[in-house]
Amino acid sequence: MKDNIAATDSLNNTSIILFDGVCNLCVASVQFIIKRDSRRNFQFAALQSNTAKNLLAPFDIEACQLNSFYCIQHGVCLERTDAALLIAGQLDGYWWLTGGLRWIPRKIRDALYDALGGQRYRLFGKRNVCLVPDDFLPDSDLQNRFILD
Repeated sequence: MKDNIAATDSLNNTSIILFDGVCNLCVASVQFIIKRDSRRNFQFAALQSNTAKNLLAPFDIEACQLNSFYCIQHGVCLERTDAALLIAGQLDGYWWLTGGLRWIPRKIRDALYDALGGQRYRLFGKRNVCLVPDDFLPDSDLQNRFILD
């Protein structure tokens, strides 16, 4: 995947995580991030949304590719383990230590990611409908962190 620079200012001023909204593992990951993101660095959008389609278009990525998740930050789109390590490095606590995993070659990291990702529905289950923030966010302020279309 290319680390293209997006032309829009809106992408340069925020970090957006694009995730599979029907995957239980992905939804749990979003919940994990929210609990450890006291600086509110991240917003979220489901890959199934029109928002994801529009955000990924400048990077020549089709949102229907649900085998990964993405983080768009400062106009750069990262995927798989690069995205996970970037996100972890900005969370509260000692999660920044996971940055040490970057010494593992990306091909190896992503192969492990793909192996888990290919089995995630079987191992963790799948929702019938895409995540709606009301499902787990009683706080309306947190609901605003989700980009809905």
